[in-house]
Formats: sequence, structure tokens, C-alpha cells
Amino acid sequence: MRTTTAPKHRHETGFTLLEVMLVITLMALFVSFVVVNIGGRSQAELLEKEARRFQVVVDMASDMAILNQQQLGLRIEEDKQLYQFMYLDQEQKWQLFSGDKILKETELSEPFTLELVLDGLPWQGDDNLFDQDVFDEELSISDEGVEIGNEEEKKLPPPQILIFSSGEITPFSLVFKFEPDFSDEPITYFKVNGIDETPLELEGPLDSL
Repeated sequence: MRTTTAPKHRHETGFTLLEVMLVITLMALFVSFVVVNIGGRSQAELLEKEARRFQVVVDMASDMAILNQQQLGLRIEEDKQLYQFMYLDQEQKWQLFSGDKILKETELSEPFTLELVLDGLPWQGDDNLFDQDVFDEELSISDEGVEIGNEEEKKLPPPQILIFSSGEITPFSLVFKFEPDFSDEPITYFKVNGIDETPLELEGPLDSL
């Protein structure tokens, strides 16, 4: 007589608590790995990158001024956190560089800020770049011998920093700041100093000014 064996029934079971916790842990590790690789640089490192870029670009602008025997300028807009390079056209008017990838207007991203220092620098002596009788004390072209054109034409504000074709530069310090309100990262500063001529000098990181 044939005997029949009752078929075995599979027991479908779900994930155990241990397995669920293991999956969650692995996902958390994966997400943290991605975040570290995307935003792995600290704010201090990113700030240093911005300061070094400024240092290099100003040095390049000075070389351009010497090679082309052209007077250039640099304007810092602290309220907008940007800097822009300018040049004197044939009519002795300041113009912004357009279409130049290197000397284009550069704006710092949050949370970084800029502070320009022109007065009271320790390396400033009695000699002044304005003694060359090209520029007046307001960093604009001297009005002597220049005809007044259309007054309705909006003029660009003049640069605070002059880059001469002789290689000289207006003495200045530009401070790159990271002053977090809500962050565990420390306050960090970098200073780029122009001491009469290029190349510029970089100081930092500094924890105070």
C-alpha cells in the first residue's frame, strides 16, 4: 500500500529586528560616506581656496598691466561680498572687464565675507602712489585737462586699489572671514596683503585679527 506524505509547508517569515537594524546602519554609513565626499572640505579650507585664488589673480593682473603698459584697478564691494577688476579706456574712464574668465567679477558664497583695509597699514611710508599725478586722492582720474562729457552718463565707482603698469600697487589688506553663528567650526581669517608691489602675501589661517 502506497503511503502518502503530507507536503511540507514553507513558513514565510519577515525580517528580524536585528536584520532591520543592520540595514539601517549600513544605509546610515553609506549616506555619511556620500556627504563626506561631496562636502568633505571644511569651511576653513574653502576660505583658504578663495583667498589663494584672489592672490593669484591679482598677481596675474599685475603682470598683464606691465606687459600691456596699462593701468588697472580693483574694486571691492564689501556689502555684496565681491571684487571686480577694471581698466582705463582710451577716454581715461574706468571700465569693467567683460568676457575675461580670469578677471571676471567674483562673488564670495555664504558664509564668507570680505573686509578691505587701506588706512594705517604698518608698511605704509611717507611716499604715496598718488604722487605720480595720475590719480587724485579719491582714486579717480584727475580732472585737470579732461573735458567734462555727458553728465547723465552713469559713471562706474572708481577702484580702491590701483595696479600700475610699473608693477606698483596701492598698499592694502583684504581679509577673508569665516565667522559662523551656528557651527562647531572655529572662526577663521585669511589676509592677503599688497605691499607696494606684487606678488601679494597670504597670511593665515588666523583665529583673530
